[in-house]
Amino acid sequence: MEKIKHKIMVMSNKGGVGKSTVAINLAYGLSERGKKVGILDADLHGPSLAMMSGSKGEILSDGSGKIIPFEINQSLKIISLALLFKDQDNPIIWRGPLKMKAIKQFVEDVEWGELDYLIIDSPPGTGDEPLSLIQLVANLDGVVIVTTPQGVALLDSRKAVNFVKELNVPVLGIVENMSGFICPHCGTESELFKKGGGEKAAREMGVPFLGRLPLDPKIAAAGDDGRPLVGETMDSPARKNMIGIVDEIFKMLSK
Repeated sequence: MEKIKHKIMVMSNKGGVGKSTVAINLAYGLSERGKKVGILDADLHGPSLAMMSGSKGEILSDGSGKIIPFEINQSLKIISLALLFKDQDNPIIWRGPLKMKAIKQFVEDVEWGELDYLIIDSPPGTGDEPLSLIQLVANLDGVVIVTTPQGVALLDSRKAVNFVKELNVPVLGIVENMSGFICPHCGTESELFKKGGGEKAAREMGVPFLGRLPLDPKIAAAGDDGRPLVGETMDSPARKNMIGIVDEIFKMLSK
């Protein structure tokens, strides 16, 4: 961790809000700015970042107990439990102590080399795993919190903000995902899950609002194909907004 300049954790207090989508696109977006980036997939029960990044290699050891991450390309590395199992359908049936040991190994025993950024995809919730990650990762620059606009998700995201503040870690901001649906045929936007709730929560809680991502079939297609949206050249409102979110975080940490 001493060779890593900036460490960012992406979290949510609720599953299914697009946390991993934001994490992988943030990592790719920063690498496209000429930065060396590592991706730590700490979502042990649902490690999806290997698939979303198109990683099909395996994690190796250097013989001294250090873990060597898989290199996606010259500027991107990833560590994920998904790269340890040949059968991706096998569930991780672990109790707390074993999960904590795995997270500790991911933080302390991975030989990242020199990185500009480490993006940590945390499991949803405010329990053992995110708590351990924040306590183990020294000098965490901050946390990006992902939510959807409807009230149930916002209730959980507000708890996530207070969780991070309670641990004296900066909240880099809130991302509002699934904020409106862009019709792929006519381009009309519909508010399926309301809109603006994440921005309102950020304003009320005194934390930055990083931007909103509309529901866009291109996001799902890019993730399934292992080609994150920011790395594509397609004209997409979601891609444009995601690049804006990456720019905002990049400027924030460059200061």
